[in-house]
Order: sequence, then C-alpha cells, then structure tokens
Amino acid sequence: MGETPYIWSTDRESERDDEEWAADKTTRLPRGKEIGATLYEISPRKTGRYYHFHHGAERELEESDVVHFPVGSESAHRLINRNDERVRYLMVANRPSPEAVEYPDTRQISVMAFTQSQLGGPLFDIRTLPEQMGGQPRPTLPEASLPRRS
Repeated sequence: MGETPYIWSTDRESERDDEEWAADKTTRLPRGKEIGATLYEISPRKTGRYYHFHHGAERELEESDVVHFPVGSESAHRLINRNDERVRYLMVANRPSPEAVEYPDTRQISVMAFTQSQLGGPLFDIRTLPEQMGGQPRPTLPEASLPRRS
C-alpha cells in the first residue's frame, strides 16, 4: 500500500475569491470513474454553493456530522458558515454523467457531463457556472440573519 496523502496539499488546491460560486478554497481528492471527493473551505459568514438539488430542510451541523443528500427536491441544500472562523467540509458524491442540477432560487438548471465531447473538449465546464447564473456572486449574509451559536 502507498502512503496516505495529506489532503490539504498546495499542489491540488485552488484558491477562489469571494465572487466565486463555491467555497474559498477547494482541494480535489483522488477520484474514481463513478465517485469523487472534494475538500472545501468556507470563509467566516459566507455561503458555500448556491442552494440546489440534484434531479428541504435546513439543519445546523456540528463538527464531525455526516449528512446524506439523496436525489430530488426534498434534499435541496447549501452550506452556510455562521461562525467567525473558517469551516472545512468534505463532499463525497457519485458522479453520474450526464448530471442535471436544479437551482430553485435562480430558477435555473445546469446539465453537465464528465465525459469529453467528440472534439475532445469538455461537454460542460463547471467553472463557467457564475456567468451562466447571470454573473451572480455568492451571497454574503447580512449580520441580522446570522444567529450566534452559544
């Protein structure tokens, strides 16, 4: 067996500014053909991805909680960091291709494929998502909407 990699290594991470659609920092972990994992980091008082579901309710998570988001609108989700410190979370997911994701707040649908087109390029480049959603930056939550944890 090989050595277990340190998963927050700088050679696999990407920095994102506050105008991006995802977390501020991401690290893509080794992945298989049908399953993948990414480690995300969200700045204090910021949201993660846009509210979406794969084609809900709100729940406060504690450190080391595990949550399952099944397919469908009943499992719509978005992570919000209501703390004054950065939060890291690991997202492990199956990778169907093609995949359809619905964003109820913006009334938009994203369809993507992880396979290449007949010309060898991506069929959908997930990095273009902010432009496809009208260039909307990730929302910053107003102070009044951020209940403090005791």
